[in-house]
Amino acid sequence: GFKQRPKAPSGPVCVGAARREEMEPSSAKGKAQGRLLVSTSLDAKDELEERLERCMSITTSITNGLSEREANDAITAHVCKGPQQHEEVCLGLFTLLLTEPPQAQRCYRDLTLVNRDGMNVVLMKINQILMEKFLKLQEVCRTQLVWLVKELVKSGVIGADGVLMTLMKQIAGGDISIKNLWLAESVLEILVEQREWVLKSGMLVAMSVYTYLRLIVDHGTPNLLPFRQREVDFCIGLLRERFMECFIIGRDLVRLLQIVARIPEMELLWKDLLHNPQTLSPQFTGILQLLTARTSRKFLACRLTPDMETKLLFMTSRVRFGQQKRYQDWFQRQYLSTAESQSLRCDLIRYICGVVHPSNEVLSSDILPRWAIIGWLLTTCTSNVAASNAKLALFYDWLFFNPEKDSIMNIEPAILVMHHSMKPHPAITATLLDFMCRIIPNFFPPLEGQVRQGVFNSLNFIMEKRVLAHLAPLFDNPKLDRELRSMLRERFPEFCNSPSPPTEAKMEESLPLEMDNHVLDKEDGCYDNTDATFSDDEEELNNKGKKREFRFHQLKETYIEEPADITPFVDQLDETLKERVLQLQKGSDTETHCEVMQEIVDLILEEDFESEQMSTLASCLAELFKGHFRGDVLPEEITEESLEESVCKPVCLIFRNLCQMQEDNSSFSVLLDLLAELYQKQPKIGYHLLYYLKASKAAAGKMSLYESFAQATALGDLHTCLMMDMKACQEDDVRLLCYLTPSIYSEFPDETLRSGELLNMIVAVIDSAQLQELMCHVMMGNLVMFRKDSVLNILIQSLDWETFEQYSTWQLFLVHSIPLETIIPILQHLKYKEHPEALSCLLLQLRREKPSEEMVKMVLSRPYHLEDQFTTSILRHWAAKHDDLLGEHIKALLIKNNSMPRKRQSLRSSSSKLAQLTLEQMLEHLDSLRLNLSNTKNNFFSQTPILQALQHVQASCDEAHKMRFSDLFSLAEDYEDSTKQHKPRRKAPASSPRSRKGAAPQTCNEEDSVSSSASEEEDSKPKASKRKRKGVGSDSD
Repeated sequence: GFKQRPKAPSGPVCVGAARREEMEPSSAKGKAQGRLLVSTSLDAKDELEERLERCMSITTSITNGLSEREANDAITAHVCKGPQQHEEVCLGLFTLLLTEPPQAQRCYRDLTLVNRDGMNVVLMKINQILMEKFLKLQEVCRTQLVWLVKELVKSGVIGADGVLMTLMKQIAGGDISIKNLWLAESVLEILVEQREWVLKSGMLVAMSVYTYLRLIVDHGTPNLLPFRQREVDFCIGLLRERFMECFIIGRDLVRLLQIVARIPEMELLWKDLLHNPQTLSPQFTGILQLLTARTSRKFLACRLTPDMETKLLFMTSRVRFGQQKRYQDWFQRQYLSTAESQSLRCDLIRYICGVVHPSNEVLSSDILPRWAIIGWLLTTCTSNVAASNAKLALFYDWLFFNPEKDSIMNIEPAILVMHHSMKPHPAITATLLDFMCRIIPNFFPPLEGQVRQGVFNSLNFIMEKRVLAHLAPLFDNPKLDRELRSMLRERFPEFCNSPSPPTEAKMEESLPLEMDNHVLDKEDGCYDNTDATFSDDEEELNNKGKKREFRFHQLKETYIEEPADITPFVDQLDETLKERVLQLQKGSDTETHCEVMQEIVDLILEEDFESEQMSTLASCLAELFKGHFRGDVLPEEITEESLEESVCKPVCLIFRNLCQMQEDNSSFSVLLDLLAELYQKQPKIGYHLLYYLKASKAAAGKMSLYESFAQATALGDLHTCLMMDMKACQEDDVRLLCYLTPSIYSEFPDETLRSGELLNMIVAVIDSAQLQELMCHVMMGNLVMFRKDSVLNILIQSLDWETFEQYSTWQLFLVHSIPLETIIPILQHLKYKEHPEALSCLLLQLRREKPSEEMVKMVLSRPYHLEDQFTTSILRHWAAKHDDLLGEHIKALLIKNNSMPRKRQSLRSSSSKLAQLTLEQMLEHLDSLRLNLSNTKNNFFSQTPILQALQHVQASCDEAHKMRFSDLFSLAEDYEDSTKQHKPRRKAPASSPRSRKGAAPQTCNEEDSVSSSASEEEDSKPKASKRKRKGVGSDSD
């Protein structure tokens, strides 16, 4: 913690001394040093943690027993051996710094001396931990990580601003827990102390203002007012000193300022913003200039923690509509259950509207639509202020909507929430329509005309793009009260007229609405656990009788059919760039396109290139090259020549230039910025980059460039970016998906092997030939799709997949050389009626294995059902092939499960009943096996270990079990151990005819026991001279 570290700051100071003590890691002293992450005994060893600890071990072994000077010389010499050794030492020192606070200063000093890459290895690892592991970090490591970021900033390390922005992203909105406040204070302390450094990065200035303006709202309680004042002072200072750098935030800056405008200092700034804009900056003409600027995804995304973002993206790309309740419940418990979390709903709604823009394929699938999540969020608002702010967040892009600059995707959720809520939740539709009407005169009276025009533009564009065929059924609906309908007619007369009288077309268009009503009648709510399925487009009802309809089918067609139109963008470029872009538009052959594209790349790499043009240029390129992103990427016949030819497209020129640069080159980051902007406009560019990095000779060994690309995008996270790109590839081109799979798994093992997300994408679309091809790749060593620490979790996840997907998954697993013991615990999750695919694959594999005690334990731990033959069938096979081994394991398990304290057993306490349940299961399975073997010549139940175990159990179990399993126990009726005195049995030796028939000829060790007369039957065999039967009649069945 801060206290343990020499010369380090003493920690947060604004919440009072007692709270400061609480914020510092209290358990650090008690925890064993060297571990980074909090984990339970059930968690598999984390691969990142394992690697970092290994590097730490290497580093300490180099310096052990050496003086400080000798140690420096030793690690310097080790670093010089090569890149791998350099990385080991840097990560080793980094890990020591995190886990050993007393050594932090020395480790940081050593790190600055020995690193040869400008701390790049460490910066990348910090970013990875922040994006993927921050919530799991031990408290002492979390504190140390913040300290390290502070030191990096103080040292002016290039790239520290990016790390600081990632750290800022971890400060959760709507959360005033001790940990979150500590993080918010720590980051603010860095920003205030290193203000001169902060001012050098325009993006950091804007991002920190956006972050702390948003957080001010959460810190209104009396004990947090001193901290809030520091946040206010910080924001005011930057807004007044660097307003045009904050201006890049766009219209959401106004939204955040409105919410805090009652704070005195903010009120003064607000008045200047409205009435004296020139006092903030000579280039600032007034609030309308800010309101017409769309907010970048980067800002909207920065107010969700990586975990929130991952969960939301999962819900909008993987969860089927109707199956969302458990995911929403989890999210609500985790993030929306406290009073202060009301403010988080605005962040979530702005993120969904502005960042989550599903592809046409997702829109036309049965994936949970955005409007349903927003509808659910609106229903969870419990205060009027929160509800009002949430509605403003939903309609915010409507108010100054410009079809040429803004996206249909930003305004589409609001209209669809109203449309789909009309039947099940008319109150939600009514309140949203009422808000839409009242916001026009009340948002900012001097701009009422512009707001009215913005809302009108939005509604017009919604109809033009056929999101809804008509607005009259929504605006003039009998479910709305008379006053609201009257206000809608007054505000929007153009949209309240009913469609023309019934015609053929009218009949077609009205059918879907009838269907919507029909479906909705079955279900009261579309924001809870609903099985309802809606048609999002009133035009689509071509498949009669089918429950699910395509959503936005016409929207997809509209986009595809439009010719390339760069008119709205090209005039914003400077003359030289504009000239090249127009050449691209006119040129026809690929070679000319490539030459012009190279010239464009050269232009943007010049020092005087204005970065403000990047977004506009990206819009032009995305529009001009949209034809390149249609059709198959992978050649029909894969040869070196065909692959090289396939990557000779203009857009690949950017990739090629990127591959030829050093990653620390400033030109590298400029090209990454261009790609990131392009990615926002054309998401397919992600998997096209992956293809280029695999297919092109020029990109050999450069696959790691994709990670830099992912971090440069608005997503900023390798895992999320990779999964979204592979999903886009899966939807567009399955052959390409299979082609990329080996490279993706080998280059990004941490992202692909830790969960079943990518695997599910693959098995959901491949055919049997592609499955066989992937299996061959595994056997040839080109592909690893499973690893020991995560395979069990992935197979458990796969239990919910389709039958072919499951069989494919098991085929791919079985072709790996992973011991079956690794995944045998899955048996506890398998139900015989629900999971036949997994059970049949396991059965075939277990058949080939020698039984270990763990295998037998798992097989016997399955609940007994008369119809479930899994356990009996595998036990029978083992009894035939490995009878002695199986006998020993069953004996050990029976005795172990029967060894509960006798007193507690006799008292029949609840714990003994639990113990007997397990024992009861084993006896049920053994009795089933006995019955199954009764008509065979198998002598499994005549083995000494089995008889000893049965006798042991019989001696201690209660009368009910003795009666229930009397046939089983009768097998050991007359057996006795030679070490004990013979005692007369209370029970008569005779048993039921079934048991005598089922009893196989018994063979006993002659030294240990006397032959029992019960073994003499019609088909009895000569007595064996050894303790166990060896290979007698083992395969008669």
